[in-house]
Amino acid sequence: MKSILPMKNTIQEYAWGSHTAIADLLGLPVPSKQPQAELWMGAHPKAPSMVAVNADWHPLNQLIAESPDEFLGHSTAMRFGSRLPYLFKILASARPLSIQAHPNLEQAREGFDRENREGIALDAPNRNYRDDNHKPEILCAVTPFWALCGFRPIDEMLSLFSQLEITGLKAQIHDLAAHPGPDGLHRCFESLMGLDTERKSRVTAQAVEKARRLVDQDPVFQWITELNDAYPGDIGVLSPVLLNLIELQPGQAISLSAGELHAYLEGTGIELMANSDNVLRGGLTSKHMDVPELIKVLTYTPRRVSVLEPRQVRETEERYRTIADEFTLSRITLKPGGIHSSEEMRSTEILLCMAGKVTFVGDAEDTSVSKGMSVLVQAAAAPYIIKGEGVLYKAAVPL
Repeated sequence: MKSILPMKNTIQEYAWGSHTAIADLLGLPVPSKQPQAELWMGAHPKAPSMVAVNADWHPLNQLIAESPDEFLGHSTAMRFGSRLPYLFKILASARPLSIQAHPNLEQAREGFDRENREGIALDAPNRNYRDDNHKPEILCAVTPFWALCGFRPIDEMLSLFSQLEITGLKAQIHDLAAHPGPDGLHRCFESLMGLDTERKSRVTAQAVEKARRLVDQDPVFQWITELNDAYPGDIGVLSPVLLNLIELQPGQAISLSAGELHAYLEGTGIELMANSDNVLRGGLTSKHMDVPELIKVLTYTPRRVSVLEPRQVRETEERYRTIADEFTLSRITLKPGGIHSSEEMRSTEILLCMAGKVTFVGDAEDTSVSKGMSVLVQAAAAPYIIKGEGVLYKAAVPL
């Protein structure tokens, strides 16, 4: 059997998705009929990739369950319970995603068991925990990409609140100024989320009215107005005040840990995460929100976000620093006539071609890959080389 295996992947059609980005990557008609938000590459049971084995297509999660050592490698299979530990995505946001956070591993396991005991179906709209895993992640920009990530330093919040002059939040802002630490931030955020609908509308209206006069001074104010246009009166309109607002340039990345409040606002990116679909939402959405559960899983330590640049690990490969045990992300760039040689010892890898055309040369017949195509390389595969001209992103498990 070949060990470099072509893949077919599921497109997730969510309302915030793009009609052009994923369709263009895959060579499909542009614009697409439905918004295409994410392309999933992996073995999550919600949408496992199909993998070509001996001319037949099989779900990747089934193949791994049948031959975990061959696909994952023995050490990875033992560490992660014979499951592919990561989920690889293209994310294409034409509209802002919901304000959200992901649980840590202990919270995910407890929540998953609790909702199972309560008899909530895995596909129920009010389900918080669709699996028992945490979801650290990294996002690497393919186009200029706007994001909100983590609570910003409190002095910055207070300055922005001062400029917006929101009289309806005087008590919350005064308390935050008097207690500028995690406890004060926790109280402030919980109070904001607990406002009744009428007061949320008044508060956001005040903020938007002032922000429209300040849009030329700071992108924070521009995004307040744009979020209100998309979700009028939603308390998430204030999220650019609370969270770090970042514009990534192509090739730059951010890394997110459990409990970190965030939202992706606009752009196309490569997203790599632990193999989970657990999301707790806090605004900018018509989907289910469980505010008490969100408040419980959040971390309230303000920080400035570090923008990640890839580090050269060999002539053809750059790697992004991540703190997760489940995954590592690399970018492989081949110039005309270039050759990339794989490492001798590897876990299971998924490689996605973003540009150009390359050929994988391994222990069976060659495999040609062009823009939008992906392959899975089994852990049991012999060392391989990639020839040609192109750009690929590689997901792997760190050994």
